[in-house]
Amino acid sequence: MPNIKSAKKRVRSNAKKETVNTFVSSSMRTAIKNVEKSAKAGKKEDAKKDLNIAVQRIDKATKNGLVHKNKAARLKSRLTKLTNQIEEVK
Repeated sequence: MPNIKSAKKRVRSNAKKETVNTFVSSSMRTAIKNVEKSAKAGKKEDAKKDLNIAVQRIDKATKNGLVHKNKAARLKSRLTKLTNQIEEVK
């Protein structure tokens, strides 16, 4: 445990940031899994709704610096392609 006042504050602020970052990144991963699950089930309406949520969560994680912008673009591209393939099959 640090003795200096600024170091103590840094520990507290890092704990808060860790909590927020964990929430944002886990909600992003959950949204991605929901899109994939809807796509495998062949439910295109649910997949589109889940895709919109996933894109929002990916963008938020990118804005917060949790995900690199190229990875975000890759994820969004793959998910969009996945949902578009459902529409072609149906």
